[in-house]
Amino acid sequence: MFYLMRLPALVLVACLLWAAGQTTGCSSKENRYPEDRARFVKIDKAVEELRNAYSRRDLSDIQGLMLPREALDKTTNEIQQDFQTYQEIALEWTIDRIVIEGETTEVVVNWAGQWRKTPDDAGTRERGQGVLRWAGQKTVLLDGLAGDLPFGMALRRAGEPPRPGPSR
Repeated sequence: MFYLMRLPALVLVACLLWAAGQTTGCSSKENRYPEDRARFVKIDKAVEELRNAYSRRDLSDIQGLMLPREALDKTTNEIQQDFQTYQEIALEWTIDRIVIEGETTEVVVNWAGQWRKTPDDAGTRERGQGVLRWAGQKTVLLDGLAGDLPFGMALRRAGEPPRPGPSR
């Protein structure tokens, strides 16, 4: 009788040990593509560094993420104009997709931002989608831009007619 009472406990312990062995077995699988994963992590980090540098209004950090190209000089000037015009910039974006072809990586981002000339200013809110083109594998640097990106908001707003205010 004593052995019959211990049997369910032994079965329970055996089942728990088997389940624990299955769980630890799954977690020990190694990454099948470590180079690809490392590249995606570098790209994600570079995209986030660009967003943070723009929100902090840090032109030198932005230039450190760019390849020295004439095509990016216009963007640098637009960003500099944003920093001179707006005291506060709040920018959020999410990566929609990443396309890697050889040394080139295209990152499609959806963004939303707010630009304020003064802390009391209601600000300008905009959103859009654009493409950040990155080059390199070991070091990832911005190589080009396409689509509707948040950079150059001051020049965009300067070209628009003033919005009508409330009538008095």
